[in-house]
Amino acid sequence: RHGDPAEPGPGAPGGLFAWLRGRCLGRGAAVDPARDTFGAMTGLYGAIQPADSVSLSTRTHGAVFNLEYSPDGSVLTVACEQTEVLLFDPISSKHIKTLSEAHEDCVNNIRFLDNRLFATCSDDTTIALWDLRKLNAKVCTLHGHTSWVKNIEYDTNTRLLVTSGFDGNVIIWDTNRCTEDGCPHKKFFHTRFLMRMRLTPDCSKMLISTSSGYLLILHDLDLNKSLEVGSYPILRARRTTSSSDITSSGSSGPRAVGSPCHQNNSGPPSEKTLSRPSQREGGSPRNSLEVLTPEVPGERDRGNCITSLQLHPKGWATLLRCSSNTDDQEWTCVYEFQEGAPVRPVSPRCSLRLTHCIEEANVGRGYIKELCFSPDGRMISSPHVFGIRLLGFDAHCSELVDCLPREASPLREIRSLYSHNDVVLTTKFSPTHCQIASGCLSGHVSLYQPKF
Repeated sequence: RHGDPAEPGPGAPGGLFAWLRGRCLGRGAAVDPARDTFGAMTGLYGAIQPADSVSLSTRTHGAVFNLEYSPDGSVLTVACEQTEVLLFDPISSKHIKTLSEAHEDCVNNIRFLDNRLFATCSDDTTIALWDLRKLNAKVCTLHGHTSWVKNIEYDTNTRLLVTSGFDGNVIIWDTNRCTEDGCPHKKFFHTRFLMRMRLTPDCSKMLISTSSGYLLILHDLDLNKSLEVGSYPILRARRTTSSSDITSSGSSGPRAVGSPCHQNNSGPPSEKTLSRPSQREGGSPRNSLEVLTPEVPGERDRGNCITSLQLHPKGWATLLRCSSNTDDQEWTCVYEFQEGAPVRPVSPRCSLRLTHCIEEANVGRGYIKELCFSPDGRMISSPHVFGIRLLGFDAHCSELVDCLPREASPLREIRSLYSHNDVVLTTKFSPTHCQIASGCLSGHVSLYQPKF
């Protein structure tokens, strides 16, 4: 036997393969030697003082909607309300460059493709590609959406750019064949009320949140295959609840607002919906769709809007920020992925289980607050009034897989940091340094880091 003495060994129920799978998921102390390093980083994050904040601002850019570090942590980019993109050196806290007319309307999201190329999207319905080595002009501008573009993802395996907007479309862009005139593109998926779209770290799933409270999951993702109406098999349409509800035989139906998918507007899909020829031997079909209505504490009988959607860096869970339809409550919730194919493609299945949650302060109504995981996945940074809260799964900032509760538990507040004079809208951890950035409604950007 190896690892934690309390951990079941090869002879335990489930056998050798169950024990090995547990180790692969990171449940054994011997599996991940970097855990000690993560623990040291967590200690540093917990020691950050508000006085160690470094303020960065200009006068013309308006509210800060999104922050993004380059993969090597050498550049911090800022998406602004007034058409601008700001670039900073996060180590020296020096301003590098202002792209004053990056777009013709609000800049909503920034995503790095590698250490030099990044993409921006805007309410002007376009996506722009930029090269850090030549910021005087865009690499190209991508046209394809018909409404505000809100989200950018990137599949590093296929080098496909994935964008989503308020037109309800998810569009795939082939950056392998990019020219000054743009990139070849195709519409991959469409749904009503689309808010946010994310890919899991291994790009095996696509998650889409909606303003009507639905969460859509495309399993066994194949971005090379466009999904027309009626072409994708549906696995499930039900409410995601606690573990006790998941194991029960009953399930609640779709919300009163109607299904987000054009394929079926009145109720759960029937078994005839499944495209049998598309199913692969021994597993679920490619791009099989699961429709969930994640439960939010206190919102059982009320609708909610999923405004922010993030993925755990190891693909273990999804992080949601939800607000009630009356906009008088906000919650941050963590849902663990329940892996494993269903017994049959349309059998009762729920891929997500609510594990942790916390109520947020109800300020800045009407604005989306973007939260995030730390690079090691042990902590969450959440916009909170005029600052941010650092949240953990327990008081020791343990790994999620090491402290999974039987029932949903509160997230633990590790530290609160306040350095803004307006509502904070977005926050981001540096991928390489012990640093956190936050941006607020009045355009102020702050960096938090330990004082050495």
